[in-house]
Amino acid sequence: MGMEKTSQFKALDERYYMPAFSRSMAIVKGEGSKVWDADEKEYIDCVAGIAVCSTGHCHPAVTKAICDQAHSLIHCSNLYYVPHQGEVAKKIVEITGMHKAFFSNSGAEAIDGALKLARVRTGKKKFVAFTHGFHGRTVGSLAVTHKPAIREPFEPLGFPCTFVEYGDVDGVKQVVDKDTAAVIVEPIQGEAGVIIPPNSFMEGIREVCDGTGALMVVDEVQTGMGRTGKWLAIQHTKAVPDMVTLAKGIASGFPMGALVAREGLEFKKSEHGSTFAGGPLACAASLATIGVIEKCLPDIARKGERFRKGLARYHPRVRGLMIGITVGDKCPDVQKECAEKGILVNCAADGNLRLVPPLVITDAEIDRVIGVIDGALGKVML
Repeated sequence: MGMEKTSQFKALDERYYMPAFSRSMAIVKGEGSKVWDADEKEYIDCVAGIAVCSTGHCHPAVTKAICDQAHSLIHCSNLYYVPHQGEVAKKIVEITGMHKAFFSNSGAEAIDGALKLARVRTGKKKFVAFTHGFHGRTVGSLAVTHKPAIREPFEPLGFPCTFVEYGDVDGVKQVVDKDTAAVIVEPIQGEAGVIIPPNSFMEGIREVCDGTGALMVVDEVQTGMGRTGKWLAIQHTKAVPDMVTLAKGIASGFPMGALVAREGLEFKKSEHGSTFAGGPLACAASLATIGVIEKCLPDIARKGERFRKGLARYHPRVRGLMIGITVGDKCPDVQKECAEKGILVNCAADGNLRLVPPLVITDAEIDRVIGVIDGALGKVML
């Protein structure tokens, strides 16, 4: 019966859904750090919806918040004051150290908002971003996303962007000028495979922006909301950005993003908007999510160190519960071997194995993951 269900998913997908994704299984149930496929096989999920399911799958507090809100009001639009919206904005402002927030439905939309805000407040047109950086696939966010294979087919795009080698402060100095609206950067590159630069890189960008009047926009869509052991990955450095974008872990899987900006940077009436953004359900989910992460946050660095020690011989790149291991062209084989042993991992760019498990993952689950990955790497790489 399970196999029939999986084949039904596959048949419907092949016939009716545009083939934009590569898929291997149907996930039908989740609880904590575990998921089950349509064949009722259990996995520890170290993909977590790509760093989305921060509180694990179907956390009771988040599920209750969504259900309670759905019973009273699902949508009312931003023509009116929205339940929980102000409360979540206050929380997000407090944890980021910014001044005001604007909500969206995704990380790409949050980036689009940041690009618009940078342009409208500076009056400048150009942007600087980085090689191997990923900021989204909308027409705006794609303009600052580096990978030529996904960007070039859609050019010309409306935001002129110069790409600099990630980690190269001197390169930033050479291209940022009086016409640059903003430099946009990930404090850790996620899609590139968990690439962690020295703190001096972020601090160097801040100095360049201070010297030229360009804004520093930090994309924390994947790294934010406690993923690295602090609310924001940029908080591991001394650099203070002008804007921060968030999404993924902000609402435990309910679609939501946020643009947060320092004092003096905000949209005026009619400069930006959205029908669904920051709706009652999203804000209820986010408020509950933040409450759970607050309890998890003090233990995330320790959990990351447990992964680091257990996988030390593979020289993992670790910042909290964001872990990358360079594997090479055999990464898909490692991913497949892990799945067969009940562990879901992900191959990011350039043969990098990426782990972004739920923040609630237990020590016992971490140890199980380490054992399986160790075995898979040993089997595939030797």
